[in-house]
Amino acid sequence: MLNIFTLANGRLFQEEIESLEELTKFQPIWVDLESPTPEEKRWIAQHFGLNIPEDAMDEDIEESARFYEEDNGELHIRSDFLVADVDEPSTVRVAFILNLINPDLKSKGVLFSIHDEDVPVFRLLRMRARRMPGLIEDAREVLLKLFDADAEYSADTLEGIHDALEKVSVKVLAGDVSDALASEVLGTIARQEDLNGRIRRNVMDTRRAVSFMMRSKMLTAEQFEEARQILRDIDSLDSHTGFLFDKINFLMDATVGFINISQNKIIKIFSVASVALLPPTLVASIYGMNLQFPEFALLGRWAYPYVVSLMFLSAALPMWYCYKRGWLR
Repeated sequence: MLNIFTLANGRLFQEEIESLEELTKFQPIWVDLESPTPEEKRWIAQHFGLNIPEDAMDEDIEESARFYEEDNGELHIRSDFLVADVDEPSTVRVAFILNLINPDLKSKGVLFSIHDEDVPVFRLLRMRARRMPGLIEDAREVLLKLFDADAEYSADTLEGIHDALEKVSVKVLAGDVSDALASEVLGTIARQEDLNGRIRRNVMDTRRAVSFMMRSKMLTAEQFEEARQILRDIDSLDSHTGFLFDKINFLMDATVGFINISQNKIIKIFSVASVALLPPTLVASIYGMNLQFPEFALLGRWAYPYVVSLMFLSAALPMWYCYKRGWLR
């Protein structure tokens, strides 16, 4: 899918392109390619003179492969963007190519973005740019606003994680943690921990990308100050992810602790029961021997009830003692 974005009256307008002829009618500042076909790449090469590298979506992590400037002045940035799906959170790799020296497009330049999936941050920026005239001025501003929106999207997701953990806290700290509740709680905690980890990785990647833009000296003074503000926002998000990791660890430890307490109660009952059954076992063993006991001659037909009562009493007394000491509670 090939979408282009043009500026008109200070607003960003989107057009979906389906042919090379349509593409030549516009002077975009942003060209977005989602899962581009070879034909769409050919249109970009013919109209803009830009060849999209075959390794644009590679998973390289070293900085030299993700942030670099070509000899012709093109800036290449590969950055990851968060998709905060509650059940299956993920990240989408986006390759940016910023062309600032195309004479046909005056001084605004063109930003090219290549990715395989829809990116929520892109939708957020498109919606915001349509509503707020003057938000976008050139291609560099588009890229900065994307990273700004990415930081804001991460912040909103962190708030969602905090709300989810607060609900878990209420359940766990109530103290009555059954096996079913413990399983539900641990599943929720694990999902939130995974999402929080992805956010931390995402903001770290955004910090690297914004820092590269600042080092490249491509930004105006106003844009440079905006980039510094994005970095400050990212620093606060980084601290918040650390706080959430601590909260997650606490809730995990508390839940496991309640599970251990519940298991210890069961083991304690079995331990008390085994101790309580030792005296009647001893009585049964003694009177089960093939011997003539004098009391049997005295009791006659009451010998059997006597032995059973003695066994019951020898079991009841330890149980009563353990109950009074609170060992069965």
